[in-house]
Amino acid sequence: MKKIVVGITGASGALYAVKLISVLRKNPVESHVVISEMGVQVLAHELKITPDEIPLILTGSQESDETPGKIIIHDVRDMFAPVASGSFQTNGMVIIPCSMKTLSAVANGYTTNLLERAADVALKEKLPLILLTRESPLGRVHMINMLKAHEAGAVIMPACPGFYYHPETIDDLANFVVSRVLDHLKIDYPNPLRWKSE
Repeated sequence: MKKIVVGITGASGALYAVKLISVLRKNPVESHVVISEMGVQVLAHELKITPDEIPLILTGSQESDETPGKIIIHDVRDMFAPVASGSFQTNGMVIIPCSMKTLSAVANGYTTNLLERAADVALKEKLPLILLTRESPLGRVHMINMLKAHEAGAVIMPACPGFYYHPETIDDLANFVVSRVLDHLKIDYPNPLRWKSE
C-alpha cells in the first residue's frame, strides 16, 4: 500500500483537496492528512460546513471495509506524528492547495508545524513534493520562493485547469487539476483527462 502525505493550507481551493482525498480513498493508498489552522477555517468556509464536520467529509467515515484506501488525519501541532520523521517511509507529499506562506516555509526550510516539517522531510528524503500553488497575480517574492522550492526538489503545480477537453462544470475543472497531481504521484485515476489529437 502506498503512503502519501496530503497537506491542506489556508489558500482557497478546498475542492481540490476534497477531490484528491476522495480518489485516494478509492485506491490502495494510506493517506496522512495534515491541515493547517487556517486550512481548517477555509475548508469549513468553502464547503459550508463546521470545522467539526471536516474529518467526516475527508474520511467518508472510511466508507466501508471494501474501500481500499485509508485516511489518517494528524494534528498540525503534533510534531511527534510519524510523518515528521524521515524514517517513516512514504511515497511522497502534495500540498493542495498551497498558500504563499507555506510555499515560503518550504522554500526556506522553515518548519513551525507538522505540515511544514513533513514537506521538509519529503525534500530531504528526495521524495516527490507537489505544491499546488494558489495565488494571482504573483509577486516577485512568490516567484523567487517558487524557484527556490523547485531547486530544492519540489514540483510547482499552479492550480490551472485545461480547457481543451471542453469542461462543463466546476467539478470538471477540479478533476483536471487533481488528475495531474495523481499523475505525478503515480496513482491511477478513473477516466483521466488526457489530450488526444484529432
